[in-house]
Amino acid sequence: MVNEDKRMANDNHMICDLETGVCGVAGEEEMEMIDFNQPQKSIEVYYVTDPICSHCWALDPVLRRFKEQYGHYFNFHTVMGGLLEKWSDEPVDPRNGISGPADVFGHWREVGEYSRMPIDGSLMLDNPVQSSFPPSRVFKVIQKNYNDALAYDYLRRSREALFAFNRNIADESIMIDIVNQLGLDGEAIVKDAEQQTGQQLLNEDFSLARSLGARGFPTIIMINKKNKGFKIVGSRPFESYVEGLQQILNTEEIQPKQQPSLSNLLEKEKLLFSKEIEVMYDIEKSEINTFVEKELSPSSYQVKELLGESYFTITK
Repeated sequence: MVNEDKRMANDNHMICDLETGVCGVAGEEEMEMIDFNQPQKSIEVYYVTDPICSHCWALDPVLRRFKEQYGHYFNFHTVMGGLLEKWSDEPVDPRNGISGPADVFGHWREVGEYSRMPIDGSLMLDNPVQSSFPPSRVFKVIQKNYNDALAYDYLRRSREALFAFNRNIADESIMIDIVNQLGLDGEAIVKDAEQQTGQQLLNEDFSLARSLGARGFPTIIMINKKNKGFKIVGSRPFESYVEGLQQILNTEEIQPKQQPSLSNLLEKEKLLFSKEIEVMYDIEKSEINTFVEKELSPSSYQVKELLGESYFTITK
């Protein structure tokens, strides 16, 4: 028995102690309080958005970090807002001087340069998105038939395709391709979204957005159990959403979770722009290459450039 104890200690750094009656890891506390309770999710967070909303694309880095570090406090709901049903003779966004698709190009480029989430936008000059409703309906069908996480992945991939890689995400073949990339049956889902039920699901979101008082995108609305809300309109700094959560929880202290490792985050997201890594890990643009080289093995990723911004993808 003594030899067996020695073998365990040598092989697994374990001990069997006659006085405490413990066989386990050396140095293990004999008695301690352990709290297995997770914070109760007492807050509902509604994100009112649209697949072709450029400021929503700009918000992606901040919103990802907010969900990663504080998502244990809230249930997150993505709500489609219906930014563009169709182009018409009337201006669709007079405040930003947008009457037709060609007017979108300059606005998108400006948002991309300011936020450093790259936007090409030139497709709006020669192959414009005619409506944001088709990809919104696909989002709703995936959300209903599968889950929120897959639907959110679809929304992210659609925005990458549109803003960064200049693909018309309202085109049926593009929607099918993006859904296929998620491991789902793109043709079946897009066909389902084109049916009446697809629009019914979308209309339900439009009604919810109106009831929440959302009139612009992005809008984040946090609601507590007392039905008191806190609304943030537009793409704001990370601290704004943390402060909003503190206010709606009525507390000065909330505990963030540790950010995921870059390797895990990139494996999950498949593609990350420099700005997204900078926001997630609180680093400066000048530090990005050193940080990535330290966190990732050279063979695990590729770095490319788009419109003056670096982006990182996993090696296939």
